[in-house]
Amino acid sequence: MPDTPAATPRARVRVPLRFQDGYAVDADLVTFHGLADGQEHLAVVLGDPAPGAVPLVRLHSECLTGDVFGSARCDCGPQLREAVERIAQRGGVLLYLRQEGRGIGLYNKLDAYALQDEGLDTYEANAALGLPEDARDYTSAAQMLRALGIERLDLLSNNPDKADQLRNLGIEVRDRVPTGVFTTAHNVRYLRAKVLQTQHTLPLGQLTELNAG
Repeated sequence: MPDTPAATPRARVRVPLRFQDGYAVDADLVTFHGLADGQEHLAVVLGDPAPGAVPLVRLHSECLTGDVFGSARCDCGPQLREAVERIAQRGGVLLYLRQEGRGIGLYNKLDAYALQDEGLDTYEANAALGLPEDARDYTSAAQMLRALGIERLDLLSNNPDKADQLRNLGIEVRDRVPTGVFTTAHNVRYLRAKVLQTQHTLPLGQLTELNAG
């Protein structure tokens, strides 16, 4: 197991969550001391897992444009909404990680959007700005999970890198559970690039047909 310092829970607050489509659920929001990157990451604890059951966990990277403003250029907002309900039904945790734009920050993400409007895909745009394709590190996520007593989980994600990083950090990922596919006319190229560049588990054939249409 990597020599990662322990984090500890800082505060736990019950909050009623309400979504625009009418879905509502109560969650415990947990903050932490001692996270490796010093960011204000948040754990959203949902549902009541059965005794001995493996919790369902999602690592959701912050996306202001998608999560808050409903941008159709990505699938982040619908993924967040789906994850909250699926985790609440089974019991588990959503980690809301302050890693906007795959870790490059909001302003850089919007600069990359401008380059995508000129024809680059999401990864090419990052490279053109001198930035990594994906700068996210999940050390703090592993610290948060351990602070919550979670060492074994099922991961709600299409991204194999998340599972690989957690395993390398000593967290047992029993299974990787795919999320839904949320396509719009504005995000098909983005989703297709995720499949081709970083092996996300999405139906490439379906995305190619939508892109051609």
